[in-house]
Amino acid sequence: MRRFIGVLICGLALICVAEALYAAAQHPSWAYGFTEPLPAAGATAPPAGAEAAAAPAAPDTTRHSLPGTDRTFTSAEANDRFGPADWFPSEHPVAPPIVTEGRRDAGIWACGLCHYIGGKGRQENAGLAGLPYDYFVQTMMDFKNGLRHSADPRKANTTRMIGFAIAMTDDEIRAAARYYASMPWTPWIRVVESSTVPKTVARNGVFFRLDGNETEPLGVRIVEGPENAERFELRDPHSGFVAYAPVGSIKAGATLATTGGNGKTIQCSICHGPNLEGLGPVPGIAGRSPSYLVRQLYDMQVGTRNGPWAQLMKAVVEKLTAEDLIALGAYTASLPPQAGVGQSAAR
Repeated sequence: MRRFIGVLICGLALICVAEALYAAAQHPSWAYGFTEPLPAAGATAPPAGAEAAAAPAAPDTTRHSLPGTDRTFTSAEANDRFGPADWFPSEHPVAPPIVTEGRRDAGIWACGLCHYIGGKGRQENAGLAGLPYDYFVQTMMDFKNGLRHSADPRKANTTRMIGFAIAMTDDEIRAAARYYASMPWTPWIRVVESSTVPKTVARNGVFFRLDGNETEPLGVRIVEGPENAERFELRDPHSGFVAYAPVGSIKAGATLATTGGNGKTIQCSICHGPNLEGLGPVPGIAGRSPSYLVRQLYDMQVGTRNGPWAQLMKAVVEKLTAEDLIALGAYTASLPPQAGVGQSAAR
């Protein structure tokens, strides 16, 4: 009996190791903004938030301008953590202070710094415009209550987001939710199917094209990056992203999303609406960042995202492979969101 128990324990241990190795092999580092695979358990890796040391740049006092606005900002002003540039103030409602300024005494950066005041967001974070009020509030509470983490410990901005959520008051969370829910999601991503991709470098979770015309095989990944690096650095809400996806991935994603892939998953429209633009408290996924979508699906698969929405999605995503995640990311990002009213359910 003792020998049997020992064999059973060893068998269970081997299963756990196999599952861990499988998860590591499937881990989509590209979706988290990294070119290197996730370090093996126990391996020495830079702590979350660590970045390559660089000589401090000389202050840029140039006042920059953008097409379509007469406003100008220096680079420092555009990227001020407690008051980032609002290039087009007439294009959004009056924003609450937590969006435009954050709260300096609590170390909470302005929501508009990373997610933009108009809510478009970037590859390394989330697009907030058009998210339903209830969904927004719940996800913030998940951060606050320790139910939402990143499956990639190198992703420093998720750790920062947890800290911001913990420090925010319920009133600040509700104000941000009402504000971003009041605006529609509009086109922001261009998807290009290709077997090769321009060579890029990853910086702070974003893939930037290198100078020149060198390319490399795309492989099993999506490479998403800003259309215009200079305008990106100035946080231009009119300059979006391009995502290179494997040839055939959009069609494969459409099959999965619309049929469930013969029991592999379920039709996305059941919860996310007929055009995948959201349904009630369920968020829209059409035309949004494929990197963001894939890392959320993967976080749900491996259990680092555990809030109520993740629990509902657990059975939906558990059978999806790395190729399936790419296909769904490419397909949903390729769908043009319809410009309409936001999904406000203000409280």
